[in-house]
Amino acid sequence: MKIVNVHEAKTHLSRLLEQVEHGEDIVIARSGTPVARLVRFASDPRPALLGIYQGQGWISDDFNEPLPDEIQATFEGTG
Repeated sequence: MKIVNVHEAKTHLSRLLEQVEHGEDIVIARSGTPVARLVRFASDPRPALLGIYQGQGWISDDFNEPLPDEIQATFEGTG
């Protein structure tokens, strides 16, 4: 893994991007301390599957009703 300082990264960004495109990871450092890593972008090749779980779940009719006092107290840490 190659380490470059911020000035070099700004000066030679196009060259560094070419190296990243060929699979090299580059660390950008400030005063010798690594602060960022330049890596090849990998998009997710899988398409989104909308509705994959359609019909497999349900929401209770009383979903928005207040909780019983003893359960609410547990959530609030008072019970």
